[in-house]
Amino acid sequence: MADVQLYATGGTQIFIEQLGVPVIPVEEITDYPSILGGRVKTLHPKVFGGILGRRNNESDVSQLTEYNIPQIDLVVVDLYPFKDTVTSGATESEIIEKIDIGGISLIRAAAKNFNDVLIIPSVDHYKSLNSIISNDVTTTIEERKVLASSAFKMTNEYDKSISDWFGGTGSKTLRYGENPHQQGKFMGDLDQAFTQVHGKDLSYNNLLDIDAAINLVNDFDLPVTAILKHNNACGVSCGHDPLLNWSQALASDPVSAFGGIIISSSEIDDNIANEMDKLFFEVCIAPSYSESALSILKKKKNRIILIQNKIEFTESTVRTALNGILMQDKDVKVEAKSDLNLVTKLAPSEDDIEDLLIANIIAKHSRSNTIVLVKNKKLLAAGVGQTSRVDALKQAIEKARSFDMSLEDSVMASDAFFPFPDCVEIAKNVGVRSVIQPGGSKRDGESINYCDENNMSMVLTGIRHFKH
Repeated sequence: MADVQLYATGGTQIFIEQLGVPVIPVEEITDYPSILGGRVKTLHPKVFGGILGRRNNESDVSQLTEYNIPQIDLVVVDLYPFKDTVTSGATESEIIEKIDIGGISLIRAAAKNFNDVLIIPSVDHYKSLNSIISNDVTTTIEERKVLASSAFKMTNEYDKSISDWFGGTGSKTLRYGENPHQQGKFMGDLDQAFTQVHGKDLSYNNLLDIDAAINLVNDFDLPVTAILKHNNACGVSCGHDPLLNWSQALASDPVSAFGGIIISSSEIDDNIANEMDKLFFEVCIAPSYSESALSILKKKKNRIILIQNKIEFTESTVRTALNGILMQDKDVKVEAKSDLNLVTKLAPSEDDIEDLLIANIIAKHSRSNTIVLVKNKKLLAAGVGQTSRVDALKQAIEKARSFDMSLEDSVMASDAFFPFPDCVEIAKNVGVRSVIQPGGSKRDGESINYCDENNMSMVLTGIRHFKH
């Protein structure tokens, strides 16, 4: 091509020459040969100066002229195939040699100076280059900026694959995603979170439930046992008797417990294990197990048994949305007695306050809209994932009744405010005597007045716990 000078290194130079196209070795620019077995070829001021030099900056142009540095307008790179080398089963030394240094640096430099330089960061972008070449070999600032963005995204992914290989964040391919027709993968270090002592490989859905279970239990000061299904608690019981905690958690909803996730903040002994073994469940999580308990639980070959480790969880939650991601601070707020604002004439008893705080934690970890009913530090029933708060309450009541749970003298928690007094009216009619909710509705007064008129207590937290 007329008036175009090509510079290349190593195998790329040889390939271009074999095509019969004139090419200048990079060594003629740098006056240095490729050294250290090819580890250093392009890392030189005469290369990077030519890429990073700003054409509209007099000082830059003057220095380029002074040091005889050619202005480089186009950078084409194809990085060493690091991921392919890893997956090929190569040795550690072979993998390390495929960590590209010069190529990554060239891409970043060219992308940074997109005002003057076009970056083609991989073979996948050659079509873009071909389109530009066939269009009088000129580019617009918009075209260069788009390719620069692609370049930085690619280098980020390349660096992450290296970090993952070194152990910064592992990559585990799962059996499948939420459904068998979906592929699934976990990026992280599962060995840091827990030790698996028995059972089949963890699935995508297992990991979602395990995450929900651990986050729920971590919010309790009291010893607690919980059973979860589809990320929602269907059984929770708190107290200093682990065996009683198990039986009471199961009694909350023995139907939903089938195939669920069990988590305990206390050691599981043989008495608990014998009772648990009567139920089909996917995963059991605890800080420790007695030897006899493990022998009992291991009788089912696919049953997953995990020992939970103490780890620092991420401070943010991330999920995909549309053509990007949503990120937010994690909801780490756990209300205490000092956070409760009494708004009714009648105050809850100390036992009620303990139940209200337990109900509030469960509501925080349940899908919105949610209503949670608790009595004597035990989950009676919950309505979760409903499109109205009234429906959530009705679901909880119906579930409690189906298992002969008395709601008399129970407490109720809501993840968000009551826009109308209908929920407290329904709750009163089934025996609820105390309510905890965030407040914040223009019509809070109607719910408060109803409680005052019907011998109920209500406390506000000022904190909403939506979970979508």
